[in-house]
Amino acid sequence: MNRPVPESVNPDEVPDLAAEVVASDRFPVLASIDEQTPRVRPVSPVKTEGFTVWVANLKNYHKTEEIAANPNVELCYVNQNHDQVRITGIAQIEKREEIIQEIWVTNSLLRHYLGSPDNPLLIIYRIEPTQVRYMKEWALEYYQVTL
Repeated sequence: MNRPVPESVNPDEVPDLAAEVVASDRFPVLASIDEQTPRVRPVSPVKTEGFTVWVANLKNYHKTEEIAANPNVELCYVNQNHDQVRITGIAQIEKREEIIQEIWVTNSLLRHYLGSPDNPLLIIYRIEPTQVRYMKEWALEYYQVTL
């Protein structure tokens, strides 16, 4: 079987290509660590600004314990062409009221299920990127995105 030949990527275009992949994937996969075991699950970000991503969570979910014990996480985005973006970062609980309010106003599912932004079950994580990598389908080579 012949190995696919990937299209070349202009390094100057990598940030825009990566941003396009992030914008196109509504359900990236979030990886966290459960003691010594990696865990992944699809998530639905409630806000994205550049490569900083906010994810809503409930306090009674197991990933709450995982992130509290180890806030190092990774999001993996994949578009329809199988291009990938991996955002490695630190998950922090968002405390800024103006951001929480903005997320609340723009997310009807949160409003429907949780009633108010001060619901004690609600946690919104802000994932601050420490590394962003982009890979073109089948390239088997990641390009670093400058932060």
